[in-house]
Amino acid sequence: MSESTVTNELDRINTPHELRALPVSLLPQVAHEIRSFLIDSVSKTGGHLAANLGVVELSIALHYVFNTPDDRLVWDVGHQSYPHKILTGRRDRMHEIRKAHGLSGFPKRGESDYDTFGVGHSSTSISAALGMALAAKSQGVDRKVVAVIGDGAMTAGMAFEALNHAGDLDANILVVLNDNDMSISPNVGGLSNYLARLLSGRLYATVREGGKKVLGRMPSVWELARRAEEHVKGMVVPGTLFEELGFNYIGPVDGHDLDTLITTLSNLKNLKGPQFLHVVTQKGKGYAPAENNPSSFHGVTSFDPKTGAPISRKSSGPSYTEVFGDWLCAQATVDPKLMAITPAMCEGSGMVAYAKQFPNRFFDVGIAEQHSVTLAAGMACEGLKPVVAIYSTFLQRAYDQLIHDVALQNLPVLFAIDRAGLVGPDGPTHAGSFDLSYLRCIPNMVIMTPTDEQECHLMLNTGYQHSGPSAVRYPRGCGPGVKVTPSQQALPLGKGVVVRSGQRVALLAFGSMLGPALVAAENLDASVANMRFVKPLDEELLLDLAGTHELLVSLEENAVAGGAGSGINEFLISRGIATATINLGLPDTFLEHGTREELLAACGLTSDGILHAIDAYYQRQACKTTNATLKSRKLVN
Repeated sequence: MSESTVTNELDRINTPHELRALPVSLLPQVAHEIRSFLIDSVSKTGGHLAANLGVVELSIALHYVFNTPDDRLVWDVGHQSYPHKILTGRRDRMHEIRKAHGLSGFPKRGESDYDTFGVGHSSTSISAALGMALAAKSQGVDRKVVAVIGDGAMTAGMAFEALNHAGDLDANILVVLNDNDMSISPNVGGLSNYLARLLSGRLYATVREGGKKVLGRMPSVWELARRAEEHVKGMVVPGTLFEELGFNYIGPVDGHDLDTLITTLSNLKNLKGPQFLHVVTQKGKGYAPAENNPSSFHGVTSFDPKTGAPISRKSSGPSYTEVFGDWLCAQATVDPKLMAITPAMCEGSGMVAYAKQFPNRFFDVGIAEQHSVTLAAGMACEGLKPVVAIYSTFLQRAYDQLIHDVALQNLPVLFAIDRAGLVGPDGPTHAGSFDLSYLRCIPNMVIMTPTDEQECHLMLNTGYQHSGPSAVRYPRGCGPGVKVTPSQQALPLGKGVVVRSGQRVALLAFGSMLGPALVAAENLDASVANMRFVKPLDEELLLDLAGTHELLVSLEENAVAGGAGSGINEFLISRGIATATINLGLPDTFLEHGTREELLAACGLTSDGILHAIDAYYQRQACKTTNATLKSRKLVN
């Protein structure tokens, strides 16, 4: 499909106000045009596709019924917001999504008034929407607040914490569950849609509330009526849990039936108290390759829209994710105690082959990072060897469990931390900028940073064989192309290695920074150390380098604040060593989206950036020397 196939209806819509001016009869055409536009656009830019194709009608219906942006619409998870962006004045910028200075791939408050809450992780919408509803109540504002939660986000405990609180407060909030894991089966059809319209209607609501008042004076009769209602609804809808939490449950309804969506949402808009609408959608709807393989079309690079085939790109070898996946299968073959856990990141963490080969030893816990870590701790208590595969940014959500349940008990849990450092187009919500900082301060932790594929394999061995908690953190994408030779060999704990001997300046590289350090060292005739371990640091190596060089430069793809360089400074100060240091890493800001190469250059984490930082240091020293000389001359005169 191409943009030339798009008719004029979508061209006439730049805001939801213009959408609401259309008759309902034209909305299916708008949905068709948005799908055509999405397929064409994402095939060029890459990004999230399947979930967005599934939420087209729901996006249209929500903006059609509610007076956005005055009514608040909170999207969760954020990667299902492309149709929302198209309908809210950003269609002409979709070609630059996820590019530097372009649109974010997620809702972002600074980008549009229609993006009411920034989200990159999941399961935050109900809490945020409840906060907005309570704010409207306290300010006396008549405003509708809608949380759209989906794509697995209901698996997180935080969502149920918010549901429990909202039901207890009797807040005016509508939660829309976009359920795209169910198939659209016959019971999500005519009868269910009819029932949803009936149960959300004003007549039913009036009778229901009036009946409560009358029967409330006769407790036994009221209880019988309540149970009868639950029984009738329970025969056709799975809503008992949400009813018990205090919500009026409606659904499930066909999320691709615009008439039903608009009627039901219009009815719910006028109801007071917590409302819950269960909408069933199909991932990849309207595009056969994505319908047949929604996982592959969840997040895509550029592809041929006619066939769905990815546009091939040259690769320097296996990615770090693939290295981990291969190691996991090999290690599980020789050790039946290995158990692999991931919070909804099976494909992204390279575990598909393992899950097929060892299904009884694979646990995808859903979007429940806290549970994944404590689950691993429980396994470790019973003598198993759990490996938790998790993205750096998602491990942040399980920090308390990491400290209290794993590290405090010194349990042998290995964390394979993917997407460490900069992640490029996904932006600040997904960047692994802080893991070295937040891991380094935890007692008992061993933290390793591989510089290539073979070293990653060896570090996974090292962590797995360690008797306490350990972490191997590696970046997104491919390494330098070093061939992996499988083995059971482990590295000496806390030992780095000098890979180049030079003079005056020593570059202390952690992980991905070894490559640019070696290039910069050739220009400087500097020494280069592959530090390997952030914790424990190789103190003997640091003492040697500090005693033979006038300047130490730490390099890490992590926040400078509290990172590996900070650890080096702390050690040198504790020993009373005055050798000058420069700490290079990620600045004290949230870095926006762009290519990884663009972001590294902006942070000075390239060979040129390293040379510039060292040159600037020596220029400052020269200025200090000159100023000191001038000052001494004045004193003498």
